[in-house]
Amino acid sequence: MDQEQAIDNFSALAQGTRLAIFRLLVRKEPLGLPVGEISRQLDIVPSTLSGHLGILRRSGLLKSTRRQREIHYAVNLTAMGDLIGFLLEDCCDGQVENCSEIISRTKKD
Repeated sequence: MDQEQAIDNFSALAQGTRLAIFRLLVRKEPLGLPVGEISRQLDIVPSTLSGHLGILRRSGLLKSTRRQREIHYAVNLTAMGDLIGFLLEDCCDGQVENCSEIISRTKKD
């Protein structure tokens, strides 16, 4: 991942509603949720939700699929992994064994 893509990803997540959407969908992996269910669970009106989902999808953090009349959204796990990798690639000057505290924290949270 290059810096520009990382900035796009962080920009997409740097808003409370979009971050809540992303975190909800992370919990619902691998199936994701239909738009109506995202709207219901987060109490977001569909017109507002649509704009937020579009931003997250264009950033590459979400993927969408049509299932008959519904659109389902799910986290793009590859993009999420790439973003996490971007953050950690220089950690501990490349000595991954020194990053055990970070790795263990992600497993607890």
